[in-house]
Amino acid sequence: VRWYFYSNSSPWLPSRFYEEAVSEFQRKFMGTLWNTYAFYILYADIDKFDPTKYKLEKDKLNIMDKWVLSRLNILVKKVDENLENYRITESSRIIQDFVDDLSNWYVRRSRERFWASAMTQDKINAFMTLYTVLETMSKLCAPFVPFMGEAIYQNVVRTVDKAAEESVHLCDFPKVNLDYIDEEMGYNMDKVLKIVTLGRACRNTGNLKNRQPLANLYVKAGKELPEIYKNVVLEELNIKELNYFENANEFVSYKLKPDRKVAGPKYGKMLNVLVEILPNIDGNKAVEEFEKGIPLSITVESTVIQLLKEDVIIETTQKEGFVAVSEGETVVAIDTKLTEALIDEGFVRELISKIQSMRKEANFEITDNIKVYCIGSHKIAEVFEKYATEISKDVLAKNIDTQSISGFKKEWNINGYDVTMGVEKV
Repeated sequence: VRWYFYSNSSPWLPSRFYEEAVSEFQRKFMGTLWNTYAFYILYADIDKFDPTKYKLEKDKLNIMDKWVLSRLNILVKKVDENLENYRITESSRIIQDFVDDLSNWYVRRSRERFWASAMTQDKINAFMTLYTVLETMSKLCAPFVPFMGEAIYQNVVRTVDKAAEESVHLCDFPKVNLDYIDEEMGYNMDKVLKIVTLGRACRNTGNLKNRQPLANLYVKAGKELPEIYKNVVLEELNIKELNYFENANEFVSYKLKPDRKVAGPKYGKMLNVLVEILPNIDGNKAVEEFEKGIPLSITVESTVIQLLKEDVIIETTQKEGFVAVSEGETVVAIDTKLTEALIDEGFVRELISKIQSMRKEANFEITDNIKVYCIGSHKIAEVFEKYATEISKDVLAKNIDTQSISGFKKEWNINGYDVTMGVEKV
């Protein structure tokens, strides 16, 4: 309730109170932060990780670590400035935005680093980065959610650092570390997130599962991203190559028609003429002009009409074999054609996902070795046989049996093939 009133509206404005809204605000922020904290605790306990034995070394961090620490320090700076000026609502909202990015971008992209069997430098970096973020967030959030801030502080910090203050509420408010702030990195990562969002929309439009690898991604987004960010995009979208292009006409064509609700009241009886004219003009050129803020000039009965983007409905036609989605000046297209190798890789990813899901449902420990069973499809049996090493490594399988069934069993449809799979500890 406290968090709801902070983040819903400014204190001097009327605030409508209803339980569903409180639950929604709780889920978006508190639930997300708590899940991130629980993720860290789970793997820190498994690996008996003690952050007091390591240092956060900036020069050894990967791009995701540096980005989240830059975002964290920008957040600390903005929250401190806002609270100095009694801007409570603004503070709570940017905290919520950060927690969403932390969970749904940083942690999700870093999960496999925590799963690594050996305590490599990369794994140490992931642990130390997330520890630093949670320690800072416990202090930053303490004035807003005092009990939750205290719970996170006690379990993340006090359990390992006996010299730490007894309570988060006895700690100093976090101070910004300007060395970690990188505005250009933030700009590039924002671009990455936009491309990834549009790429996912392309997959949805083309009805292509995220686990199905694709060959080519095409992007029109101004200046090219540095190579390290390109790799993030390709990994996230499960695509092999990223190509830049200048002309969206290669992948899409646009047709215009008047938006009757908007253009009708403005142009009256000339609307019917616009209905006839607009589909016949060069839609691609018109859209290009709209994006530059230039209106479309059309002469109707000796009257020049300046049509704005909001006056028209833009219909997109996809080139065969491609799906494209645009937002503003950014256009993203994916090549939907699948080779046999790509299809096989898609099967492998689906199988690994289903086995991992069954491990969880069967309450196996993360470190348990298993035996996998599968019956019902020759095609799936062939995939298991062909890619046994890769699948076994990812799911900790000592053996894969495609002739019998045992253990915890479940029926699946794997890309159109019905199978019964089983898993058991060995």
